[in-house]
Amino acid sequence: MDRTIGGVPHWGDFMSQEKAESQVNIIRAVKQKLESLRGAGVSHIPKPMVRAGGAPAQRVGEQGAGGKAKVNAPSAVPGPTPALMPTGPTPPKIPRAPQMPAASREEALAEVARRVAVCTRCPVLVANRTQTVFGVGNPHARLVFIGEAPGADEDRQGKPFVGRAGQKLTEIITNGMKLRREEVYIMNILKCRPPDNRTPLPPEAANCREYLDAQLAVIQPQFICCLGACAAQNLLQVDTPIGKLRGRMIDFNGMKVLCTYHPSYLLRNPSARRQVWDDIQVLMAEMGLK
Repeated sequence: MDRTIGGVPHWGDFMSQEKAESQVNIIRAVKQKLESLRGAGVSHIPKPMVRAGGAPAQRVGEQGAGGKAKVNAPSAVPGPTPALMPTGPTPPKIPRAPQMPAASREEALAEVARRVAVCTRCPVLVANRTQTVFGVGNPHARLVFIGEAPGADEDRQGKPFVGRAGQKLTEIITNGMKLRREEVYIMNILKCRPPDNRTPLPPEAANCREYLDAQLAVIQPQFICCLGACAAQNLLQVDTPIGKLRGRMIDFNGMKVLCTYHPSYLLRNPSARRQVWDDIQVLMAEMGLK
């Protein structure tokens, strides 16, 4: 079967055309966002960090030696750091645990999942959730996909990326990368569904950071694919737009990170499929996949 249309892979309904959100829905989403921020006690948005002397802090996406963008792992040594998202203290460097058999990794992840299931750090999220959504996949995966937060379908089933956006992600993995979904690991920045599927607030992402780092420490992936700006900015602790982060490999705590658009963005903007495919090809080349 011909798998291309105009030189772009035809990943099932990955190419499907859908209408953009109406102006009314956009206005409603903005109002909900402002109400959520107010409810969380956010009264202002801090200005970006700058270095001494007023020079802007270096941001992820600037090219280093060899033409590759690089993010230095968070360090305890004082000095200039990349511009941070207002998500609280800089997270510690993710520990690289000794190699463990599959059963031990499954047990370790299960223990973290138990802690997540009883977490009450974010009262608004606790009141809104049906259950927490931890993560699924291979505990020895080379590749981890990270999204922003569960949606309604994920909240009902307790698994990440099972709705329409999840179907798009499955097509990317299976039809695009020729992998099985069971070979990778999939999770989100947040483990609880935000009200009305709004974007996670900085304090919420900060509260969940411990669990995110614990998952990565157990799995020890070689590669991470951040799906969307929220996932990329929160993982890397930067405020760089996704358009400037995507399409290149970024070094982070010994892992190689590829950022691209979230599958839900493709539902609203089918024309972005070429950019996503270009990004995935960069990731496949680094992984040695044909």
